[in-house]
Amino acid sequence: MKIPREDTARTRGKLLAAAGEVFAGKGFRDATVAEICRRAGTNVAAVNYHFGSKESLYREAWRHAFVQSVEAHPPDGGVAAEAPAEERLRGQIFALLNRIADENNQEIRFMQREVMNPTGLLKEVMREALRPLQERTRNLVRELLGPKAVEQDAQFCEVGIISQCINPMVIRNRSRAEEGAQEGPPGIVDIEAYARHVVTFSLAGIAAVRAAAQARRKMGKAGLSRRGRRP
Repeated sequence: MKIPREDTARTRGKLLAAAGEVFAGKGFRDATVAEICRRAGTNVAAVNYHFGSKESLYREAWRHAFVQSVEAHPPDGGVAAEAPAEERLRGQIFALLNRIADENNQEIRFMQREVMNPTGLLKEVMREALRPLQERTRNLVRELLGPKAVEQDAQFCEVGIISQCINPMVIRNRSRAEEGAQEGPPGIVDIEAYARHVVTFSLAGIAAVRAAAQARRKMGKAGLSRRGRRP
């Protein structure tokens, strides 16, 4: 008997939800398909049918968590596309910080597990999913830097902005900071205040890089002019 399409989709969704919880909580190696199936109310055959392997389920569970994460924290931060570039950068930074600081966000917990105990299984799927978000930030940085900046300027500025946001020592220790824990690196309790700081710091840095790029371009033109006047 053919299984109704809605039942198939429901089972797949249950498996992805359960896998997200187990993989994010235990990591790939310590998680078992049996536990995932038990939480989803299915059997191992369902995993094989929908995903083919534990490895494939792991990748799809991260992708599912990533989609939920972005839906909960839209990358534009609610700032209109026609808003000034500075406002759009503010929206992107606020969205990213709130996404990372969301302790219910399984996507970030997956990534932390991968950092602590790499499997290599998420490398390609993460690159594919994250590239559009990275390019969005890079394009905005290019706009703020102006036409005289080189691609390396945009790359370094983008890396600097993202690094301020994804520092796990700052963001993921938030709950411990709220509890008054003394051991370990300090956490940021007021994410909104920290986001404003990152925006201010980043815009000032971009302005400095833009000025340096303009000065570099003028010096280059002056050098060409002097060489052109030589007998």
